[in-house]
This record gives sequence, C-alpha cells and structure tokens, in this order.
Amino acid sequence: MRRTVQDVMTRDVVAVRGSTPFKELVRLLNEHRVTALPVLDDAGYVVVGVVSESDLALKEVQPLREGHTTIFESARHRSERAKAGGTTAATLMTAPAVTVGPEEPVTAAARRMHDRDVKRLPVVDHGGALVGIVTRADLLKVFLRPDDELRFEILDGVAGELLGLLPGTVAVGVRDGLVRLAGQVPLRSQALTLEKLTGAVDGVVAVEARLEWATDDTVAQPTPSEPVPLM
Repeated sequence: MRRTVQDVMTRDVVAVRGSTPFKELVRLLNEHRVTALPVLDDAGYVVVGVVSESDLALKEVQPLREGHTTIFESARHRSERAKAGGTTAATLMTAPAVTVGPEEPVTAAARRMHDRDVKRLPVVDHGGALVGIVTRADLLKVFLRPDDELRFEILDGVAGELLGLLPGTVAVGVRDGLVRLAGQVPLRSQALTLEKLTGAVDGVVAVEARLEWATDDTVAQPTPSEPVPLM
C-alpha cells in the first residue's frame, strides 16, 4: 500500500494570521520548536503563505546589503529587502504557499519539496483549508516500516495481487529495507515488473533481483516466412 501525506503529516499545526506581528512570530517559532508557520487568510481558513525562520532572519542580513544596492539589483534581492522592512506575517511571508493534498502520495510531496526547494508543505483540503503540515523528516518515516511488513506487502500485494504469481514462485528476503528477490517466473517481463514495483514500495531502500524466467517475452519473435510457391 502506497503511503499518502495524511499517513505521515502533523495534524496539530501552529498557524498565524497576516496581522501577527514580528515578535510574536519569533516567539511562536521558538516556543513550538518549528521552523515555519502557515499564514491563514482573515477568516482563518485558507493558507495564503508561509513565514519561515529564513524570512525573519532577513532582519539581520539585510542591513549588511544596504550600502550595496544598485540599479541592477535582482528581483530576489528587492523582495528580500521588502521583507526585511516587514513587521507582520503578511509582509514577511513567502506567497503563494506551496501546498499538498492529504491524499497525495508521499513521493509526490517529496518531489514537490525538491522541485520548489522548500523544507515543508502545508497540507490543505479541496477547499484550501489547512489540515496539517508535512516536513522532510515526516517523509522519511516510511523508511521506518518493519522488514516483515515490507516482505508481506511484496509477496502478497505485488507478487500475488498485482502479478498473479503463485505462492512459492518467488522468495523475498528483507533486511534493513534492502529487498532480495529470487526464484523463477514464467516470463521475463514479470521479473522486470516485479523488480520495478518492489522498488516503488514505500520503505524499500534498494532491490537486489536474482530472478530467472522460463520465456523471454521481451524479445520480438521472428515471424515465419511464407512458403515460396512452386513454378
């Protein structure tokens, strides 16, 4: 079973409004030992941005740049300079917020974090309401799954349900998330698919496949030539 964001996210989220002042933001980050706070709209419903430690730290960094501004100043530096002068969450936050849905797979959340270079994602429902938050550390929790649980899923879910292989066809060993596959399957395509699907199981670190097959169905079979008519 593929793990979704709601399986690993933190549900009790500390959030703020746009009017929350700078010092209160610092206090909340420190008190709750978090690195970022989702910012909600005036109704306290929809996530409109995220204010992080790095956003607040611009208060310290920006004065060092004041004497080095030029007409060629980048858009990023202009944005940072504006944030450094901010006093509330609305003027300090990064917006719009990069979010994820609770039913999305953890792999999609991990890919989004990497692509957008963020360390956490507010989790929102279909209406945009905040229902949780997921961090990089949360996504790594899938690798804490017990080896026995992984072995059962591979044997029962992948080899049995998805590929229809008979019990005993494949031997599966799992140690510290490393999966070893052995045995003989009817078709080479089944061996390749089994290895690929096993690697996609949440919590699997790597796959070592030593599978054999009776028939190589991945090679095009030559068509029989037509008989030459007799003259």
